[in-house]
Amino acid sequence: MIKKYTDAELADRLQSPGWSLVTEDTDGKTVGTLEEMAKATHERQTKGEPPGLIQELVTTVEVDMIQIELLWNRLGLPV
Repeated sequence: MIKKYTDAELADRLQSPGWSLVTEDTDGKTVGTLEEMAKATHERQTKGEPPGLIQELVTTVEVDMIQIELLWNRLGLPV
């Protein structure tokens, strides 16, 4: 499910990294802060191009206890 932020939440995230601009030209290769992506969409709009889609890059990774212990071992930490 796609998360939708409120206007206030978006304003709070303007300086946060991890956003991408998806257009026919870029295919998500333009990455930066939300502010940078908003400015890039505005620039595209002023040139008469479609502004594109701004997406937050979010990765959720689960690490189970066995994997955590293997990471500890790799880091030389006692298990």
